[in-house]
Amino acid sequence: MSEKTKIASLSISAEITLNMHSLNNEGGEGNQIITRQVTVVDDKKEPHTVNAISGDMFKHIHAGHQANYCVENALKLSEKAKLLSPDRISADELNKVVKEKSQAGVQDGIISTCTITDTHGVLMVDDVKGIKNTPRKSLVEFGWTIGKPTVSDTETHFHMRGATQDSPNPTPFNRPTNHGVYAFICSLDLYKIGFNEFKREYPIEESERLERYKSVMMGLLNSVLNPKGAMTSTQKPHITNFAGVITISESMTPAPTVSPLNDTYDTQILKITENLNKIDKKAKLQCLSFNSMDEFTEKMADLINEYEPYRIS
Repeated sequence: MSEKTKIASLSISAEITLNMHSLNNEGGEGNQIITRQVTVVDDKKEPHTVNAISGDMFKHIHAGHQANYCVENALKLSEKAKLLSPDRISADELNKVVKEKSQAGVQDGIISTCTITDTHGVLMVDDVKGIKNTPRKSLVEFGWTIGKPTVSDTETHFHMRGATQDSPNPTPFNRPTNHGVYAFICSLDLYKIGFNEFKREYPIEESERLERYKSVMMGLLNSVLNPKGAMTSTQKPHITNFAGVITISESMTPAPTVSPLNDTYDTQILKITENLNKIDKKAKLQCLSFNSMDEFTEKMADLINEYEPYRIS
């Protein structure tokens, strides 16, 4: 079997068209659910207040899909990660496996014990072998998914909750639905899979790193295909398109992104990649353009099957 191509980092800059969704909200005011909005500046230096989905939401979505893949394929998970707890892993669990009384030793334990904690990170504030505040940086990064000005908006729909024995009067409430073309960005530092940043070593085997790579990539693919955010039980998004650019790097030169809030983002990324390859012949940056969801899945299938995570020697 031929050796797979190494991939150190991957980024996506894309436009995703979402209709009739309520993936992220600010909370409620009276009987009104308030949709989440942010103010951004476009490429013409004009400010706009638009709908948005936080990076926290997409990171949570990704962790859920990745955890399901891990369970199905028998990849290592901590007890808390199996339950999708934001704590990821417990001090009690680590104290059973950590041998070296140092932050490096704690990070070895984290990496060896749990795929999700290895890739999504954690801050261990509890005492592990006498060590506190050990960080594990996430290699999965999502930016805010931001509605593009003039092509995104919110509507409010009136609903009536029926009377019950405990609440004899019907209750009116208002629920938002959002639509638009959204700017989506994310980055994956895939060389960091299983990488102990204190020792600059990999405490797990390459075969396990490859399986974790597949779990990260499948989590990303499924997050786009099936974003399980807020209120999807009754307002599952109508995704009508996903188009943009995947950039990949085979070296420590990071795969670049340009926000699709800039209308020329795709041509800029192509030129940036070309320029970076001129500067560093070892960079080996590539751009993979896609114009639809099916083309995106095709690119992802190739990346999952034909690549493996880069290893710092």
